[in-house]
Amino acid sequence: MKQILFLCVFLLASAIYAAPTGGGVSFDGTTGYRVEAKDLKLNPKAFSIAVWVRVAKTDTSNTFLSLGSSADDITLYLHRGGVRMIVENAPATPGGEGKTYSVAVAPLPKPETWTHYLGTYDGETISVYKDGVKQASTTAPCKRDTFKMPLLIGTVAEKGRELAGSMDDIRLWNRALTADEIQNVFKGEAVNDSLIAAWDAAGKKEAEWTNSVAGGPKAVAFKPGTVSREVVLLNQKDDGYRGIWYMNQPSNDEFVFKYSGGLGTYLTNLTPFAFYAPKVDKTFFCYGGTDKETENTLLHEISYFDHKTGTVPRPTILLDKKTNDAHDNPVINIDDKGYIWIFSSSHGTSRPSFIHRSKKPYDIEEFERINPTKRVNGEDVPMTNFSYFQVYHMKDKGFTVLFTTYDKRVLNDPQTLAARILCSFSSPDGVKWSEWKVLAGTEYGHYQSSGMYKEEKVGTAFNFHPNDKATGRVGLNYRTNLYYAETFDCAATWKNIKGETVETPLLEINNKALVHDYFAEGLNVYTMDVNFDSKGNPIILYLTSKGYETGPKNDPRRWLTARWTGTEWRIRHVCDSNSNYDFGSLYVEENDFLRVIGTTEQGPQLFNTGGEVAMWTSKDLGSTWKKERQMTANSELNHAYPRRPVNAHPDFYAFWASGHGRKRSESTLYFSNKNGDVYELPRQMSEDVQKPKLLNPAK
Repeated sequence: MKQILFLCVFLLASAIYAAPTGGGVSFDGTTGYRVEAKDLKLNPKAFSIAVWVRVAKTDTSNTFLSLGSSADDITLYLHRGGVRMIVENAPATPGGEGKTYSVAVAPLPKPETWTHYLGTYDGETISVYKDGVKQASTTAPCKRDTFKMPLLIGTVAEKGRELAGSMDDIRLWNRALTADEIQNVFKGEAVNDSLIAAWDAAGKKEAEWTNSVAGGPKAVAFKPGTVSREVVLLNQKDDGYRGIWYMNQPSNDEFVFKYSGGLGTYLTNLTPFAFYAPKVDKTFFCYGGTDKETENTLLHEISYFDHKTGTVPRPTILLDKKTNDAHDNPVINIDDKGYIWIFSSSHGTSRPSFIHRSKKPYDIEEFERINPTKRVNGEDVPMTNFSYFQVYHMKDKGFTVLFTTYDKRVLNDPQTLAARILCSFSSPDGVKWSEWKVLAGTEYGHYQSSGMYKEEKVGTAFNFHPNDKATGRVGLNYRTNLYYAETFDCAATWKNIKGETVETPLLEINNKALVHDYFAEGLNVYTMDVNFDSKGNPIILYLTSKGYETGPKNDPRRWLTARWTGTEWRIRHVCDSNSNYDFGSLYVEENDFLRVIGTTEQGPQLFNTGGEVAMWTSKDLGSTWKKERQMTANSELNHAYPRRPVNAHPDFYAFWASGHGRKRSESTLYFSNKNGDVYELPRQMSEDVQKPKLLNPAK
């Protein structure tokens, strides 16, 4: 009994001794500190993080340490009744659908009481400790090679979960500590093996927090919402064309991912990627590029094809988006005066979005950053975040944009489930933008594809994410139904195909915009493109499947067109392919001749994203289709996302990238002419101007 009593007294004394004796470093809920991932060099396969923390309240979220947003890379934070240690199993997709992360939860601390939390990860298991004692473990197999997000101390990239309290004695190791070592750390003893960072109150200065580990990086003062200042406008030349490789949602089967590959021209919900300018006879294009060293960071790059010379210059690197997430790819447009605009979206709210404009008309040498505003409650406020930009320019009217927001507050409904909300707005000059108008926020939200008819109207085709608990079709992996709406007044109002005003936001499954009820048929719907016949009637290109998972069980992936005849929607079959993330572009040519260029053919990574590219044509507005030509064959990597340029010139008719469907690989960029001849853009340029390589001359 005496021994037990002595042990309790010893442990109590140790805890009192180890806990900070002063006030630590205070956090007021508005500021924190930041360390770049490349400077910290934290090992994703084995690490430990520890902190002494004192919180003011436990009924609100408080972030201690986080790499990125609350569910990116790593987070140790107080949330929903516990202290959570989160590890994202695969490379971060902030705000992304199907995100795979695991969490272990420890009990809450007492308010205004110093408490020690330590989390470990060994590549297989997360464990979380409170005051030296293990509280929980969870399995989390590692499927990543690097951390890309910065370490944030006391805050996260988006507002709302900052720490209101104090921290001290923050330590990080590049290995999982043992139980005995964790007890020693709790007691205040040094455990220096593999220690890469240590911050305590004594190292706190005005604008930085000194790391006491020799050679370790300092933590710099950081205010949420200011990260855009750190994404530097580069205006640098690249020495070749290299696309970004990206994946989403490991599937734990032979197909490895839900979708993946060379996604420099991804995704369906971003448009356009290329724009032909007749005045200078050039097709300008942008894409998600990457660096030569790691091929694992997203560069926004711009170039052009000179139709007079048949050459391309070295591309211009606009910026490093500081992510590898291809959802952040750029899109392009050109205004009446020839200025080139690049719009940089973000996947969710944890990263900033940007607008840039060329300093000279039809020139890619130098861009300037625009500081856009949006109208909110009668005032112009900074606009720093938007997703899935689909941008159109109308002469004398300016820009009309369809986009997505993850900010549920736009619906004024705290109970909404919608995680992808369709919105629109406009601007006469690209700087001052109108108020955001919500088009749709049904159940879990929507994805959309859109198009413009003769600068007269913009039409959008969209699906919705159901909350069908009876069948288990719940959330973002399920998308169904086909809807259509159009605007003639820069998105101020919306009409359905019959010309009836659509009361927005659309919140019901059955509404005036419904084209076809695929929900009743149990099918997923993936929209691809929207175009218009000579009378302005919309034609929608889309794909249906039996489910979201990769592989043959969800075949057939049916390519379909839905065309408004003037009195009804006429749905016709184009072809079948083998991935939900196959993609094609729809062209309407002279005399309403239709052409589709898409990844309809089996590729080397069967059932993964993309495949071989083929051309399909129709002489009867889509009633029947003919495979005109297979444009790629015997490829080593799958081709993905052939995009249709605005005002497409016959010599630059589609633009896409390639990449391996099941593992990280190089990604090469291509374009084709109207006949289907394919050209490869040079990955390494020996000259400032170079001719692309012709791969498949017509026989």
